[in-house]
Amino acid sequence: MQPAGLRIYVRRGGCQGYQYGMALESTIAEDDTVIEQGDLKIIMDSQSAPLLQGAEVEYLDSVQGSGFSIKNPRAKTMCGCGSSFSA
Repeated sequence: MQPAGLRIYVRRGGCQGYQYGMALESTIAEDDTVIEQGDLKIIMDSQSAPLLQGAEVEYLDSVQGSGFSIKNPRAKTMCGCGSSFSA
């Protein structure tokens, strides 16, 4: 089955109060926000979208490792791992 897109979400947890998550998603819900960037669809649920407004997602590939990085202007503080923040 072809994924519908990449779901980016925010959940309570982590050392700063919120943490990011990502998963390939096969369906898009009626209340999801969808942003299309070329062939890629970014999907956010209605509770995560306000916390991710203005965020930039990029894929980094370096000697230290590879993976997605989220730069979120709504994050007041970040934890050292980069996956937990407070809003």
